[in-house]
Amino acid sequence: MRLVMKEPVESTGRPYARRWWALLVLCLSLLIIVMANTALTVAAPDMTRDLGLSSADLQWVIDGYTVPYAALMLLLGAIGDKYSRRGALVLGLVVFGGGAVLGYLAGSAATVIAARAVMGVGAALIMPATLSLLAATFPRAERAKAITLWTATAGLAIAAGPVVAGALLRDHGWSSTFLINVPVAALAIVGALVLVPPSKAGHHDRIDYVGGLLSVLWTGSLVYMIIQGPHFGWGAEAVTAAVVAAAGLIAFVLWELRHPRPILDVRRFTDRRFAGSNLAVALFFLAVFGAFYYLTQHLQFVLGYDALETGVRMLPLAGAVFVGSALTGWLTPRVGMKWTVGAGMVGGTTALALLTRVDAGSGYGDFVAPLVILGLAIGLALSPCTDAIMGAFPESELGVGGAVNDTSLELGGSLGIAILGSLLGTSYGDRLTDTTAGSGLPASALATARDSVGAGYAVAQGIGDKAHQAAARAAAAKDPRQAAQLKQQAAELAGGARQMADAVGSSFAHAVAHTSLVGAVILGVGTVLVAVLLPRRENAAPQVEEAEKEPATDTVSAAR
Repeated sequence: MRLVMKEPVESTGRPYARRWWALLVLCLSLLIIVMANTALTVAAPDMTRDLGLSSADLQWVIDGYTVPYAALMLLLGAIGDKYSRRGALVLGLVVFGGGAVLGYLAGSAATVIAARAVMGVGAALIMPATLSLLAATFPRAERAKAITLWTATAGLAIAAGPVVAGALLRDHGWSSTFLINVPVAALAIVGALVLVPPSKAGHHDRIDYVGGLLSVLWTGSLVYMIIQGPHFGWGAEAVTAAVVAAAGLIAFVLWELRHPRPILDVRRFTDRRFAGSNLAVALFFLAVFGAFYYLTQHLQFVLGYDALETGVRMLPLAGAVFVGSALTGWLTPRVGMKWTVGAGMVGGTTALALLTRVDAGSGYGDFVAPLVILGLAIGLALSPCTDAIMGAFPESELGVGGAVNDTSLELGGSLGIAILGSLLGTSYGDRLTDTTAGSGLPASALATARDSVGAGYAVAQGIGDKAHQAAARAAAAKDPRQAAQLKQQAAELAGGARQMADAVGSSFAHAVAHTSLVGAVILGVGTVLVAVLLPRRENAAPQVEEAEKEPATDTVSAAR
């Protein structure tokens, strides 16, 4: 047996014997690129303190990964199709690992942002490659099951990121959350070379680089606008990005409609099954990423759990994803994807609706049921949608298919954090202003507390520190009258600190409930749209049927 797998699956004439081991490598690759985002949510406070990050710096540390990731996937997926899907995976893992090393060595905001951007480029190579290699390696009869496990891995990564980061942060600095990716990436590289068979498209047509560059332009501008506008205001930068995104999208569609071999045949979006599946993926991750954004904050700041405890308490979501995925494999062949996806979206809407009951007295127990229902919903809905999206592409365009699925996912996640995150901040700030009215809190302190729930508790802590200082001075005072005045001042400050902390906690709980209501409405309306779009009968996409008529010899020779 050769150390490096060199024989394409197509040349064997039978299913690849070690395909489930290959799937393990693909899932491991997926795991680290999803965890790179979710782990950062619990590492951000330490990073902010050590590097002195402003709120704008922190936002771009998070989103410096997202912009290149979303913008480059379609073009890099097409390049992987033409030259080597496994090569794209390995190169992506190398780039991702290099960015992780840069992040570990970073000593400034600019370096961390640059490291995250490099990791985003690596992720843009890895993500579509995992799906295209999965589809190329597994026979069509087993592909849905493999995609189910791939989707379950994504759900596991959402919850596993905070657990791993929390465990590392107990004994190590925030930079360890970058370095942990390096050995995992190295293991995945070895696994890819040994276990994953090579694969590429069965044609030799030139890549539509103009269409690819236009996709980079409009997708990157759109994601930048989504990030810039809600968080930093709709100034010249956000408006310019919106105009560029709109113009780029129009130019992209017109070019693709006229090109004889487009990088993405936009006519596919006229197919109801394909369009409905993409819409469902985008809406689901809008809800999931938005909810994850504020639930982790509530657990850490309001309920007082540390990073590891927060991650552990998100695990019911990961376990439920696996259960939902198992149910999908049983339900979809019996009732069809329309009903399975619809049930998942209804479940997601229900989970968000349950979060509208959150208030100042809510404990962790109030979050368990929404987390479990949301996990079940993810497992039910996303696997059939991903399978439908990949099934709409011929074997020669599997990388593009993976990129389309992942771009829908990433755009939905970015919108979720932008829309629901912005709404959360506004709702929290307005409620805090109303709650602290007449308290005598200085305007500057209120402005600081309105910035975020963490800043609000920091203001309350500052008032508490002044109370301790006044109490210490009272204990040291020799004049009884002065000591009495200082004690009274300390008591008033201590009471003010408690009131401020209570106001911050109740205001954020109110914001979580209000934001969840809006999220439930968005996902509920989306559920109706997806139900209308998805057909009752599931027919194979015409592109796939045409691809299956292509001579097998062309595919084999190209793969070699």
